[in-house]
Amino acid sequence: MANYSGVIQVCFFLLAYYICLTAGTNLESRFLQFEKNFVNVKEALEAKVVTLETKVARLEAKVEQQESQIAALILKEREKDQSSSTKKFTMSVELNQNYKRNAIFRTCQELRSSNPLLESGMYWIDPDGQGVGDDAIHVFCDMKSGKTLIGHDSESKIDVGKCAEPGCFSRKINYYATDRQIESLIGLSDNCNQTIKINCNNAPLNVGGVAYSWYNTNNNKYDGKQTFSDWLKNCDSGGNTQDDGYWTSTFLPITRLHFGGTLKGSLQHTLGKIECEGKAKSEGMPKSCEDLWRIGHTLNGIFAVKGSKSIESLYCDFNRRPNENGFQKWIGYADVKSAPVHFHVTRNSDSETQNTPIPFSRALVNEGNAMDLTSGKFTAPLPGIYFFSFAAVAYLKDSSYVDFYSRLFLNGNLIGSSNVHENNAPVDQVSPLTLQMTLNLKKGDRVWVEIVYYGSYSEIESSLKSSYLSDGSSHFTHFTGFMLEEEIAASL
Repeated sequence: MANYSGVIQVCFFLLAYYICLTAGTNLESRFLQFEKNFVNVKEALEAKVVTLETKVARLEAKVEQQESQIAALILKEREKDQSSSTKKFTMSVELNQNYKRNAIFRTCQELRSSNPLLESGMYWIDPDGQGVGDDAIHVFCDMKSGKTLIGHDSESKIDVGKCAEPGCFSRKINYYATDRQIESLIGLSDNCNQTIKINCNNAPLNVGGVAYSWYNTNNNKYDGKQTFSDWLKNCDSGGNTQDDGYWTSTFLPITRLHFGGTLKGSLQHTLGKIECEGKAKSEGMPKSCEDLWRIGHTLNGIFAVKGSKSIESLYCDFNRRPNENGFQKWIGYADVKSAPVHFHVTRNSDSETQNTPIPFSRALVNEGNAMDLTSGKFTAPLPGIYFFSFAAVAYLKDSSYVDFYSRLFLNGNLIGSSNVHENNAPVDQVSPLTLQMTLNLKKGDRVWVEIVYYGSYSEIESSLKSSYLSDGSSHFTHFTGFMLEEEIAASL
């Protein structure tokens, strides 16, 4: 067994040695083959890499070219868009400015009257007049009522916050219109108002007579600190409550609001738009430059207006507002009459009748037919200032004492007279009589002339035969009158 065992071991050893020799040869051969294959693969891969790198370079060049083209196109489009946008913006601005320049209506009420079919919305108006003063303003027009609404930057609900001292919260109100335009709109409107709503929780507006909250206004009459104490009192009772009220045209515009005393509570306020409606009343003839402005006049010049008693001439500078110096300048009175009134009447015969209106036989002029020849009475057809003149010749028949009077009467009351006195004068003495008077008459007042004498017989000598006159007589008795100035206020 031992021998066999040795033999077997030797055989295994020889077999192992053979296998090792054979394996070494194969491995070397395989290694060489592998190395050869590796070189071939490497060369092939390197060639492919070079090819791919070339293709990548070409693609990158194309991409760069395309990106450049795209960038150029984008830039061109942007420039085009920007140009279009700029053009649109410029057109919008120009259109906007054009609307401003051509805002011919002064209120929404006027705009609504011009076209009742217009819908409510934002419109340009120019309260102080087209082409003068400030630029037109953009307002909301309520076409159902004709209201004009001017907004501001404090229309939302604003919380005062924690604020202990009186007026420690202060907010300026910035309107979307100038003070001049607001003032003009108020002047053109029948009424304007602005509302305020206050939500308060343990935050009184007034405490023990001390105002913790107040407001300011541009109105010169109400300038300075104005309190809410007279019209907002709910908050003063304490607790959680609400108070609201409104200002009228007299107080507008409100320029600043002040609140305080909210350290232990809270307060929010909401201020509404200025709302104006209707048309300021200007009945009858205009009496001032302001009436002309309300009607719609915007060109400066001299105008005739209805004064207290007569027509007056005024110079109106519509570049200014009614409350500004130089807006109106009084020039003088204008001689304007609604109808002409004047007369000249005479007599053809003598008259000795006393204490009776002297009748007349002929009217040389009787414009307005106010003089009645038969009764001898003038009836004023219009109120105003009138001038009257009476001229005659008094005939004193004998030489004894005589006083001869001509008398002017107004509604039966003696208001003026003239006198001729003779004492022991020659027989058949004649003397002229003259009488002039300027009277302020009402419509329907009556004026006439009478004679009266004391002493010897006398009369007025009305005519004298003469060959020098074509009608064979001369006229010595004349009564004339005419209206100097009509009292327009009473007649219109």
